[in-house]
Amino acid sequence: MPLMRFDILEGRTDSELKTLLDAAHEAMLEAFNVPPGDRYQIVTEHKPSRMIVEDTGLDIPRTKDVVVVQMITRPRGKEKKQLFYKLLTEKLEAACGIAPADVMVSTVENTDEDWSFGHGRAQFLTGEL
Repeated sequence: MPLMRFDILEGRTDSELKTLLDAAHEAMLEAFNVPPGDRYQIVTEHKPSRMIVEDTGLDIPRTKDVVVVQMITRPRGKEKKQLFYKLLTEKLEAACGIAPADVMVSTVENTDEDWSFGHGRAQFLTGEL
C-alpha cells in the first residue's frame, strides 16, 4: 500500500516496464517509509489516440514517454507527498530517461476502513496490519 496505477502509451518492453515500476517503488519506499514488500502496481497501456495529457496551461511539454500515476493511499501529509513527487521524477529520469515534464501524478486518499487485502477482512481495522 499505496496502490499505484500507471497509464502509459503502448510500446515499452517488459524490461523497460520493470525498470519504471522498480524506480517508482523505490521512490514510494523512500518517501513513505513502508515495508519493501508493500508493493501494489497496475499498468494500463493505451494507444496514442486513447490518452491525452495536456499541460493545464503550465507550458509543460509532453512526449510519447508520458506517464500518468494515480496513487491511492491512506493520508500521507503534504510534505511526504511532495517528497514522493520529487523522488519519483528523479528516479524515473535516472533509471528510464523519462523527463520530469512527462510525469503527472494524482493522489487519491482514503482511510483504513477502505482497504481489504484479502480474506474478506479490513486488515487495518482488525489489527493484522
